[in-house]
Amino acid sequence: MPNKKKKKKQWVKRRHAVIRNLASFLLSPYIKWKYGIAVERYKGAKRQYLIVANHQTAFDQFFIGMAVKGPIYYVASEDIFTNGLSSKLLKWAVAPIPIKKQATDVQAVLTCKRVVREGGTIALMPEGNRTYSGKTEYFKSAVVGLAKILRLPLAFLRIEGGYGVHPRWSDVVRKGKMRAYISKVMEPEEYLALSDDELYAVMKKELFVDENTTGGEFFHQKSAEYLERAVYYCPDCGFSTFESRNDTIACKKCGKAARYLPDKTFEGIDGEFPFKHMGEWYEAQARFIRSFDPSSATEVPLYEDTVNIFDVFPYKKKVLRAKNAKLALYGNRVVVQTAAGVMEMPFDRVSVATVLGRNKLNIYFEDKVYQFKGEKRFNALKYVNVCYRYKSVTKGEEDGEFLGL
Repeated sequence: MPNKKKKKKQWVKRRHAVIRNLASFLLSPYIKWKYGIAVERYKGAKRQYLIVANHQTAFDQFFIGMAVKGPIYYVASEDIFTNGLSSKLLKWAVAPIPIKKQATDVQAVLTCKRVVREGGTIALMPEGNRTYSGKTEYFKSAVVGLAKILRLPLAFLRIEGGYGVHPRWSDVVRKGKMRAYISKVMEPEEYLALSDDELYAVMKKELFVDENTTGGEFFHQKSAEYLERAVYYCPDCGFSTFESRNDTIACKKCGKAARYLPDKTFEGIDGEFPFKHMGEWYEAQARFIRSFDPSSATEVPLYEDTVNIFDVFPYKKKVLRAKNAKLALYGNRVVVQTAAGVMEMPFDRVSVATVLGRNKLNIYFEDKVYQFKGEKRFNALKYVNVCYRYKSVTKGEEDGEFLGL
């Protein structure tokens, strides 16, 4: 007898909706208290959507689930699938859709189509990264193509106040107010009539939030602690290192220091500070890198850090490769030194470099993926920014805007 074709398992399962409803019931009161968030329940028709949201906190996916009814399947970084038992439980409970950060992932698109066919709603954060600056970060226009492929009602969810409550670079949640709500819904026939550029412009407008220019106060005695995960540029020293303590941060080279105030502004200590808020500092840092000549730093490293190295097996696991390795950043490469020897990673052969979580660095080098975890003050962002600056220069794009995030 001919072999019967094995039936493909459903991605969308009844238990996902049950677990989601139970988690929402149990966790919503805690989340509202912890984050001071007001989530506006969307009262539109109960149907499938493609939900796109800006990304401010580690709990954003819960805010989406609190705002929109029905089973939601989140597009999530592949890193959450490499944590052993906890990853297996997560896949069983809510079946997130894995995607490679900052890379074109055809399989993720196919999985989204499958979920839609099976009746699920898709949710994603096009930035792919929580904002470091308080502003909605760059996101690729590929999300426009996905919307036009899926042809679902397109719902825009805005999260406001999250950067004040829990900035990406911080370990602590501050006392303050947040808000999450659906700002706009576009029907398929509405956005299919737009060009890709027009729809991309709509997405950028609807998802853009600048927390630096909004009101509100956010209180914690350690409000500036670990800001050095996000900044490495000093207006007096150029490339530098910083050290934070409680509500202050200072350049370790020249001593220029500032206090981070509850209204998210900086106040100079023993003199004027050149940046009013984190948005200004982050933009100045980006301008500095966009003017940086990578060929000027090929002999002496810009930075050296001590890290643990993991071999990443995408969607499966991470295996510790070496402890207390030396990681050196040059203008054209990263050099890793362990007890086993030295490995060079020229940026020409790096396909993707990205920051995960607060300060983990993932580098896709040739056919392998490596993760670098430093100590709590480790700044992974500088490695990503320098890598993409090098790529822009070598492509002849001296004015290239994209710096990896």
